Amino acid sequence: MKTFNLYCDESCHLENDHKKFMFLGSISSAYNQVKLHSEKIQGIKQKHNFYGEIKWANVSRSKFHFYMELIDYFFSTDLKFRCIGVEKSKINNEKFNQSFDDFYYKMYYQLLNHNIDSRYSYNAYLDIKDTLSAFKVRKLREILNIKYSVFRNIQNIRSQESLLLQLADLIMGAISYLHNNEEKINISKVKIIEKIQSHSKLDLSKTNYDPKINLFFIELR
Repeated sequence: MKTFNLYCDESCHLENDHKKFMFLGSISSAYNQVKLHSEKIQGIKQKHNFYGEIKWANVSRSKFHFYMELIDYFFSTDLKFRCIGVEKSKINNEKFNQSFDDFYYKMYYQLLNHNIDSRYSYNAYLDIKDTLSAFKVRKLREILNIKYSVFRNIQNIRSQESLLLQLADLIMGAISYLHNNEEKINISKVKIIEKIQSHSKLDLSKTNYDPKINLFFIELR
């Protein structure tokens, strides 16, 4: 049975961080391709003498060409990125008698249940964010496996453990920066966003149904 790994990250996901949009995103890779992708990304790191962690927050002029090559690499492969966005001012937990954490699980469900194929199996890896991460993963596993029995494994990992999780952070950081930062003063970040738009030929400001870089804004009612 074919297996896919989903590497998941979050941006501006806290309830009161004064950011307009909350994003959850994932990079999908066939299980048997994970080692190959990791080796290729490691090779790009060595080429550019980059020894730190790949993070959108760390994008700077000095490492600009490294990050640009990473975007080129993503678009040259069969890796896929999916991201869901929610305008936080429209979240009405009171109406649905839910907590913000309940809403968070619902959004992760929306992220992970997209295009699930019952012929395949899936592993989902979530970046550890806080002391509640282990509890959140157990809860998410319960929710997903009620409907789908295809998730073999859902667990937390540290971002340092996975170059594909770091790549997810980079691409989702670009999407979040585009939507949450009115003053785009970091020229290197702006050029990376332009590179993603050029490769994808997409308008990253709205929902699309592209299989390579899928962006979906949830309209809350």
